[in-house]
Amino acid sequence: CSPKELHGIFPWLVESIFGSLDGILAGWNLRCLQGRTNPTEYSVALDFLDPSGPMMKLVYKLQAEEYRYDFPVSYLPGPVKASIQEQVLPECSLYHNKVQFPSSGGLGLNLALNPFEYYMFYFAISLITQKSSPVTHHVSPSNSAYFILVDTYLKCFLPTEGSVLPPPSSNPGGAIPSPAPRSPAVPFTSYGMHHTSLLKRHIAHQPSVNADPASQEIWRSETLLQIFVEMWLHHYSLEMYQKMQSPHVKLEVLHYRLSISSKHHGSPAQPSYQALHAYQESFKPTEEHVLVVRLLVKHLHAFSNSLKPEPLSPSAHSHTASPLEEFKRVVIPRFVQEKLYIFLQHCFGHWPLDASFRAVLEMWLSYLQPWRYAPEKPPQSAESLPRSVSDKWAAFIQENLLMYTKLFVGFLNRALRTDLVSPKNALMVFRVAKVFAQPNLAEMILKGEQLFLEPELVIPHRQHRLFMTPSFGGSFFSSWPPAITDASFKVKSHVYSLEGQDCQYKQMFGTEVRNLVLKLAQLICQAQQTAQSISDHSAEAGGAHSFFSWFRFTPAEMNGSYTGNDLDEIGQDSIKKTDEYLEKALEYLCQIFKLNEAQLTQMMLKCGAAQDENGKKQLPDCIESEEGLVLTQLGRYQIINGLRRFEVQYQGDTELQPIRSYESAALVRLLFRLSSLLNHRFAAQLDVLCSREDFVGRLCRYHLTNPQLTQKIRYSPVVKDRTSHNWGPRISLRFLASYRTLISLLLLYCLASWFSIGPVGCTLMILLSYSLYAVIMTLFSDHCRPHEH
Repeated sequence: CSPKELHGIFPWLVESIFGSLDGILAGWNLRCLQGRTNPTEYSVALDFLDPSGPMMKLVYKLQAEEYRYDFPVSYLPGPVKASIQEQVLPECSLYHNKVQFPSSGGLGLNLALNPFEYYMFYFAISLITQKSSPVTHHVSPSNSAYFILVDTYLKCFLPTEGSVLPPPSSNPGGAIPSPAPRSPAVPFTSYGMHHTSLLKRHIAHQPSVNADPASQEIWRSETLLQIFVEMWLHHYSLEMYQKMQSPHVKLEVLHYRLSISSKHHGSPAQPSYQALHAYQESFKPTEEHVLVVRLLVKHLHAFSNSLKPEPLSPSAHSHTASPLEEFKRVVIPRFVQEKLYIFLQHCFGHWPLDASFRAVLEMWLSYLQPWRYAPEKPPQSAESLPRSVSDKWAAFIQENLLMYTKLFVGFLNRALRTDLVSPKNALMVFRVAKVFAQPNLAEMILKGEQLFLEPELVIPHRQHRLFMTPSFGGSFFSSWPPAITDASFKVKSHVYSLEGQDCQYKQMFGTEVRNLVLKLAQLICQAQQTAQSISDHSAEAGGAHSFFSWFRFTPAEMNGSYTGNDLDEIGQDSIKKTDEYLEKALEYLCQIFKLNEAQLTQMMLKCGAAQDENGKKQLPDCIESEEGLVLTQLGRYQIINGLRRFEVQYQGDTELQPIRSYESAALVRLLFRLSSLLNHRFAAQLDVLCSREDFVGRLCRYHLTNPQLTQKIRYSPVVKDRTSHNWGPRISLRFLASYRTLISLLLLYCLASWFSIGPVGCTLMILLSYSLYAVIMTLFSDHCRPHEH
């Protein structure tokens, strides 16, 4: 086909593969395409979309013809779309000289993209816009064709070894001129030009590397990375994030949300609140989205760490460093840091409090540990000791201080609201504590905080040393300055640029955060004891199980009590894992924050989580009042999170309690009528027999009365006193409706028939044995009733 014909079908082909931007057309559904379930389609898709495959060859062929394709601005991430619609030029050079205004009769703004950009825009945004189709089998995101293609593109265009492979074209890596406007230009302003603070100034109006001939070899690398970062991370505005940190604005948003709830009562929201609400981005990342971003973060660390050591001579460095090496030097702080920080802040504040947060957590921990992706390997030793973090990473930690400190505080606040008895939640606490407990890491974080808290000194001409961005007319890489030596200034610049100059920094090793860690340690101790109580309860129940447990009842059910909990279903192995995770997490927290044994002992006494004399869990935290026990806030928290609970027992008439699953409903009703008839007819005779003081009276009281329990009964916390009812002597035959009793009798009759004993003889033997048993029990106990278990 001629290039003109290919130009006509290219947009249709891209949409057929990645689906439509509105998500209606699914295309090839690469996110659900896996080699295990669809090996043929999976292999064909990967070969066709490979960097050296037919699709990319088509892209490069059209690239040489300088064709342009329209991409609607309305499908861009929220902050970018809003700024372009307000005629504010985004700071990312990806959008420069590409905004096309609608011609007469046209609708909406468009970006004029070259074929490579158009293809990658669709590929990146399909992760967000395409709705997952219902599948009958489990889909692992890390094994999908989309995930593999992301990994392949990153390795091809951001190589850790060698250089970027040239495109298979007669004009490889040729410069693509900026598209000419299709309508009269409207003046644009830039994101970063309105900031007056030196520490808060953004780098604005960086030109594309396409403008510099020396950088042509990596124009695809920069374009690919910018598209991935913009489509996957730039869904939250830095300016709005900083504005939302203000307590006043938070209060206004709260008022607005309350006004929404009362809208139906005739109090409409005020316009200012509506404007604030409009700033709240409605985008909600999925677990698959986060996994792909983690893949990007890990590869960028490997890409950046593959940078060759700097020459000793500065002049040699300026002449020998290739554009790719310069790109590796600035790829994370220039392109990723700011947007990833805002993205993580949103996830930490809005992600549900469940185990799916593990994906966000691992992405965060991957970013915090660039040394894991360094080319040098740690020496193998006989003992598996934790690897100390090298001092050479101090600069990275200082320039990413908020990633370590503020997000750690955000994780603490999440952990304090989760159920740590759950193995998955315990594992997340363990993972974070283990990472921050790496030798020398806490010391370097503390050093970074000390640098930030140093008093600001007046240094002449500091304004010219802020970022020293290249001139707008040159290449981004042609005049990259030497590293700033003022570490304190770099840390302050990092914090103020992300949080604003009015931010109230909360020290990770300060008193406030230390108190949060102590609260977490207290919850860890409580969760350990809860897990141990569950384990003991399960062991007791397992030891008491017999053949009759097959019929869905246990001794706990026989006495009318219910001690079940959802946590009982996690199993002994999971309980053991939970205890191991929490024990190691507590040990790591003590290492990080230098908690001594005396502090932990005091904390244990304060939390009141010690076991009582029976080895059972104490009641939830309550206070005495005129109406009885009243739950405190701590008590409510303990019940909601399963840390403590009340023992629920049936306290009414045992004859009228609900029919249990181990009883025959028909027999219960029949035997109740028979017992009621006998009790009504012989009530006087039963009273006389039970009032006797001799052995016969004791024997009758043992079988016919229900004496008040002498042991302590735990009632509802609402009722202070409960009057015990004396039901008087009566006959109860309900025990004969139990499947356990019926099966026991059946087995006895079968065993007797094996020895040639008839039913009548067997019945007499049972009655005789029971009479002997009743006499013995009457002599030694007055409080047990064998037929009411």
